[in-house]
Amino acid sequence: NPFRQIPVLYRTKVVNQPIPEPVSPEDVPRLAHEVIQDDRFPVLASIDQDTPRVRPVSPVKTEEFTVWVANLKSYHKTQEIAANPKVELCYVNAKHDQVRITGVALVEDRESLIDEIWTSNPLLQHYLGSPDNPQLVIYRIEPTQVRYMKEWALEYHEVAIKL
Repeated sequence: NPFRQIPVLYRTKVVNQPIPEPVSPEDVPRLAHEVIQDDRFPVLASIDQDTPRVRPVSPVKTEEFTVWVANLKSYHKTQEIAANPKVELCYVNAKHDQVRITGVALVEDRESLIDEIWTSNPLLQHYLGSPDNPQLVIYRIEPTQVRYMKEWALEYHEVAIKL
């Protein structure tokens, strides 16, 4: 167990609260990448008028902290993102470490990148038949902020991103 236990008074009962090992700032980018690699289905948050919405997604490509997500134009999140492209992805690994990528979802229009994503993704090929399918939308989520948190730390570490 990587955590030390300290007693904490909670109301009138003493409970043991885990204390995580400290995280070195130099390790934060590597740890964040590990969480992203471990979580195949992060949760994407968007805004539906004035109501937050979350759903699991399956990224089709990741470079550093830029993430591409395939979508269908008929899905409601397409309308949500068109109205407000500010989104957040939340990745959680088996140890409950988290990475949150806050960013802007932009429609990917670079044909070479769409072809690369298409070629490397058999599920897209199976369900959509062609990269020219008019229902296909690929969002590129460009990060504006990336944060990492170790389980139980309750403290986020900012991850430097290249803008």
